[in-house]
Formats: sequence, C-alpha cells, structure tokens
Amino acid sequence: MVHPYEKEAKLKDGSRVLLRPMVAEDREKLMAFFQAIPQEERIYLRHDVTDPEIIKSWTERIDYTRVFPLLALAGDRVVGDATLHRIPYGWKRHIGTVRVVVAADYHDRGLGTLLVHEIVELATEFSLEKLWAELPLTAPGALALFRKAGFSSKAVIEGLVKDLHGRNTDVVIMVCDVGAQYG
Repeated sequence: MVHPYEKEAKLKDGSRVLLRPMVAEDREKLMAFFQAIPQEERIYLRHDVTDPEIIKSWTERIDYTRVFPLLALAGDRVVGDATLHRIPYGWKRHIGTVRVVVAADYHDRGLGTLLVHEIVELATEFSLEKLWAELPLTAPGALALFRKAGFSSKAVIEGLVKDLHGRNTDVVIMVCDVGAQYG
C-alpha cells in the first residue's frame, strides 16, 4: 500500500531517497539506523535508541495523530528519521515539536533540510500553527539546517543539558511560524 505521504526526493549530490511514514515492519531497519549513530550524537536524543525495547515500542504503537515518524530510505536502509510530535489537548495543541536524526554518511547532503521542510509541510496539513525544536548550541550545522527551513532562534538556555562528558551545554529553542512559512 502506498501511503499518501510517500514520495521520492533528490539530494544535493543527485542521490535519491524515499520519504515515507514509519511502519511496524521497519523495526530492524530502524535498529540498524540508530545503532550506527555516533554516541556523541545519541546523547541529544530523548531515548536510549540502542535499546531494542524502545524501538519495538515505537514500531508496535504507531499513532500518527500523536507522533508522525517520517523516514528517509536509501534502498532498503533508513538514512534519516524526522518526527513531528503533537499534543492533542491544552494550551500547546497548536504546536508541534520536531526532532531529526540523519545518518553520518548523509550529513551535508541536504537530507536534514529536506526532512525538516517535509515536516513543516505536514504541519500545515495537520493545522499546526507553530513548530518547536530544541538544539544544542554546539551544533552549528543543525542550527543552519533549521534556519533554512524557516525556524528562528527564540531563546538560548545556558547550561541546561549535559554533553557526553558531563559538561553543561547550552540549548537553543527554535520556532517556525508555520502559517507565515507555508500559509
């Protein structure tokens, strides 16, 4: 079955990827993807993605209305994962949170930017007004990627999180006004 959000895209270097929502059958591919992410990058993720039970829970309990997981595949390999998290009720129901992880060998090829743009487009379809992302100040490439997709820095919280070596690290809060970007 072809999902309505499935599409092929071309990266800066001419290579192609397939963008589509995660499905339950992606469990092993997702495990391999996250296992290959360097530990220095995994520290910024909210879950221990090397734990098979975490990946199992994600693939067994897919609820696209709460979390929309968008995968980028090169052939049969997951090379990127972008998620749009939504809150169905309350004062933040119009805001989505964006998280993106890209395989090391796909950095600087435009995949991250492509994934974020795709998430912003999906946000319009989901009637979200704003998107929110938290990024380490020490990741200039990620900050530039989100800026290209229409996000702007709204706050820097000094020393909020700890890096791999236990040092305090600053976090940048970036926001995209979805209506102004794509409305």
